[in-house]
Amino acid sequence: MNKKFCFLGIIAILAACSTDALNDSDFLAGETFTDSNIRVMLLDTITVQTSTMKFDSIGTSEATRMLVGKYSDPVFGTMRSASHIEFLPESYSVDSEAQYDSIVFVLKYDNYYYNDTLKTNTIVLKELVKELKPEGDTFYNSSFVESSEEVVGSVAYTPRPLGSDSLNINISDTLGAALFEALQQKTIVNSEEFTDFFKGFSVQPAETDNGSIIGFSLASSYMRLYFSETEEDGLVEEYLDFQINTSDSPVHFFNRITSEDPNDYLKSLTNQEMNINSSVSNNQSFIQSGLGIATRIQFPHIKSVHDIGGKGTLLDAVLKIKPAIGSYNDKLMLRDTLNVYLVDRNNDLTEQLFVGGVAAVQAILNRDNQEFNDIYYEIHLSSYIEKLLLTDMDTEEALILLPDNYNATVDRFVMNGNTNADYPTTLELTYAIYDED
Repeated sequence: MNKKFCFLGIIAILAACSTDALNDSDFLAGETFTDSNIRVMLLDTITVQTSTMKFDSIGTSEATRMLVGKYSDPVFGTMRSASHIEFLPESYSVDSEAQYDSIVFVLKYDNYYYNDTLKTNTIVLKELVKELKPEGDTFYNSSFVESSEEVVGSVAYTPRPLGSDSLNINISDTLGAALFEALQQKTIVNSEEFTDFFKGFSVQPAETDNGSIIGFSLASSYMRLYFSETEEDGLVEEYLDFQINTSDSPVHFFNRITSEDPNDYLKSLTNQEMNINSSVSNNQSFIQSGLGIATRIQFPHIKSVHDIGGKGTLLDAVLKIKPAIGSYNDKLMLRDTLNVYLVDRNNDLTEQLFVGGVAAVQAILNRDNQEFNDIYYEIHLSSYIEKLLLTDMDTEEALILLPDNYNATVDRFVMNGNTNADYPTTLELTYAIYDED
């Protein structure tokens, strides 16, 4: 074997590898390596074990958007999200001679949406009857705060989530006049008295909705009270704004995200420690950000690489996982990236996966052959696989895939499992062998 030719081949392969592989591999093309017979292997038969897990709950009170809407999903069931918000006025002072006019809730789109925005949505406002304060440090997607049955405002609308317009909802004059009178007569003069008088809204979809879930900005949405003041030229319209309260700690806000009647596999996920192997879920795994459903990935036999004769070094490691054909469309969209996290044996999330503590590892959607339905996510895992190969003991940790901002989105995915006959999830290792016995 021509050693010079082999060395040049290795350099060419290294140049084509990811930055992850170059910067973080222990591979050094030193004198011992270059004086050896070398062969480079592409291994794609390493067992990849895929399954589905579900977090008991995920914190949603730290989100920066309201999620409101409802739609029916063939896999994940009837998805529903409602926001629970508290307000604080910009001022506690209203002129004693002013006259009440009206009150509205102004919702500002924040560009997020999921599912069919061509269908009509409805937003229903109900007044909270209990203080919007969590028992611990945060609210979760499963949290519940009671609201009145009475509807104090509603609007039917066709979503324009990428537009610049706001959505205005007229609020009951009974509530508006009561707020106005309490401020004018100074029976409310501070935040504690205000939230005791008016605890906020549950912002809900209508029960009959089947369209989309829409994101609205917490920072740019507000309630506005209109009133008139008498001046020399007659009545002049004025207003007082009530901002959504996100300044208190813990935050007095959350999105309640629920699902009814998902498929039988997802129904069986009754606690966080359960894993449904793809081999028993129709060769598929599942992801749903708002519910905390994640695809779980392990490499139980990764150390079998050591059985290859001779000394070796890992050059690259790429995981390829394909969304199931027919599971996505223009409404149930695929995102360009997914984040990669680590969970322990009990499926407690421990950390997000990074390269060198700096760059987040992501699953990148490869659409190069989209016209042939050959779409897949690829994840460069050289550093992580190398760590597994160097670890003396077997680890029970696993990787999971979730969308970015998984506590403030409802994105969903159906992925091929490792036992799929046509497009299984595969781990491709580029491995260099030298000094073979």
